[in-house]
Amino acid sequence: MKFRRLNSAGSGLASGLRLLAAAAAAAASAAVAAPASVSQAPGRPNVLFIAVDDLNDWIGALGGHPQARTPNIDALARRGVIFANAHCAAPVCLASRTAIFAGRFPEETGVYSNWPKTSGRPPTRELQLPVRLMAAGYDVLAGGKLYHGFEPSYFSAAYETEQRWSPFTLESASYLPDELPSKGSATPRHVVKGGPGGRDWTLPLNGMPAERNLDRPYGESFDWGPVAVDDSEMGDTRVTDWAISQLAAPRPRPLFLGVGYYRPHIPLFAPQRDFDALPPESEIVLPETKPDDLGDVGEVARQLAREALTGGTHGAVIKHGQWRQAVRAYLACIGFVDRQIGRLIERLDASPYADNTWIVLWSDHGWHLGEKEHWGKWTPWRASTRSPLIVVPPRRESATRGARCDEPVSLVDLYPTLLEVAGASPVPGLQAASLLPLLQRPERDTGRAVVTTVDPGNHALSTKTWRYLRYANGDEELYDIVRDPREWRNLAADPAFQAVRADLRRRLDETLAPMKAYRASAIPPAGGKARAPANGKR
Repeated sequence: MKFRRLNSAGSGLASGLRLLAAAAAAAASAAVAAPASVSQAPGRPNVLFIAVDDLNDWIGALGGHPQARTPNIDALARRGVIFANAHCAAPVCLASRTAIFAGRFPEETGVYSNWPKTSGRPPTRELQLPVRLMAAGYDVLAGGKLYHGFEPSYFSAAYETEQRWSPFTLESASYLPDELPSKGSATPRHVVKGGPGGRDWTLPLNGMPAERNLDRPYGESFDWGPVAVDDSEMGDTRVTDWAISQLAAPRPRPLFLGVGYYRPHIPLFAPQRDFDALPPESEIVLPETKPDDLGDVGEVARQLAREALTGGTHGAVIKHGQWRQAVRAYLACIGFVDRQIGRLIERLDASPYADNTWIVLWSDHGWHLGEKEHWGKWTPWRASTRSPLIVVPPRRESATRGARCDEPVSLVDLYPTLLEVAGASPVPGLQAASLLPLLQRPERDTGRAVVTTVDPGNHALSTKTWRYLRYANGDEELYDIVRDPREWRNLAADPAFQAVRADLRRRLDETLAPMKAYRASAIPPAGGKARAPANGKR
């Protein structure tokens, strides 16, 4: 069954989504009834490529939050290798995902951010990982959010559904003209008539005034709370249903199945059952923070921390007494998406694909929930740059299982890794490195450093024991992440660490040099105008 793209507004979308969900559910049921109908080539392996949007280290396998409930993600970690020191190329959706799928860093492509001024152009079609895998003989399918936007031309078939505002639609979440003046007021109020569950809703659920885009009608996504709806009304559930249906389709060629989940991206809406699985609000554990944590960093860093660019401000969360509610909602969203991943893996394990499939689970970047006085991504600190990354070799292979790798790696490393796994032609001159050697020996010492970029000129360098940050204005930060994993003490001005700072400064320049050389010599990327975030959102 081929799923088509639908218009994202109006009742046609809601009707279309219901039809798609019903079709996917029917196909998934057929998969349970007759899995033997699937033919699977015995040769090259399949790949299940799972992306989870804005997921930080709050999973059990990384010990990021004591109340996180992620049994299915943790089970994947026990089946393969978890890379505990994995970092994104840029801590924002478009730039990070572009780097992963093109195998090139922002300094090479010019795609630094979501914003028109520094979003650049998409790299050439020939660079795109799905295109290269199709050329190598794979069926390459995509459902949900993989690229920042819907890119069906890069895949053999693609499925899209409304995920951002689930269980609401984009249109229904938008303020009406007579409601818009309330958006930034002390009593914001947008009424959704006949919404999810066949009832009226009042947004925002958290009752907080918007701090962004006050003169524009689309909804404020810095919102959270439970929604008393069935899983079937959530976009991530529909994506799972669609992915399950693909595991029931006869397929003589190897399969690359990309599955992109939106939660725990804001708005932090999840079914009531996922809130009920958590302790009450009064017992929610807040992230560990340090008073005056921004006192030893420069002005650029403080501005990045306190801007309401990809979320809201810490001041507003505190003022409205919403910190524990927001943390609880984030944990609920993680629990919800973990359940969807569990459904998907259970069906994979019962299918003919079970013994010959690589499973890769990743998030495009982390997310702050008050650390460094920040909410959202788009900072150079670990809370924003560090991402869960789990790689599970096929069951039929003798492989390392249940291991943790603390070597620094980049999410961009997935590009050469998957080309190698698929037996596709390698791309010369990549600054990314295949993860296969670390999958064989997770304990091996690489001596590597990986870079994350936050707009031109602002960089974070991650090694096994250190993080070095340098901003375009020359400000520097240095953290010993063995003794100070939360980056509370900036050692850049400490005389005892000047040799370390000088060495990391040199290593950053050496890491950036070939990237800049590539961009200077490469033919300008083809295709497309600079892309603004959809509906102005990040």
